[in-house]
Amino acid sequence: MAESIRLAQYFKMAVPNKPGEAVARLDAVKGAGVNLLAFSGFPRGGKAQLDFVPEEPERFAAVAKYNKWKVQGPKVCFLVQGDVRVGAVADVLGRLVDAKINVTAADAVNAGKGRFAVLIFVKPGSVKKASAALGVS
Repeated sequence: MAESIRLAQYFKMAVPNKPGEAVARLDAVKGAGVNLLAFSGFPRGGKAQLDFVPEEPERFAAVAKYNKWKVQGPKVCFLVQGDVRVGAVADVLGRLVDAKINVTAADAVNAGKGRFAVLIFVKPGSVKKASAALGVS
């Protein structure tokens, strides 16, 4: 089966880089019934950056507003899902290389049961060209 690739919206926020900060936000999202397609957190400049890819961006935005979180977004990323095979992520990213598009970040995971997923982030000015290279309409 070929990969499915689609545009997704994400939100990012900076929080103190200490235990419990991410879980507090994830619990609030969970409590509001917002399903996440993906989540990522990593240290950045003395803080931590949290990236949320919600199934329903409007609902996530409402949770952020209610909790008075300072978020950036929605921004656009690509969500790739497919059957595991050797070189799957390299092949997808290679399409962007061929189109001379720089990837600013990518997070890939073997999701189990023969499936994988990867989030691909490009600069906003490259989204249209990347969509064409990845076959996203």
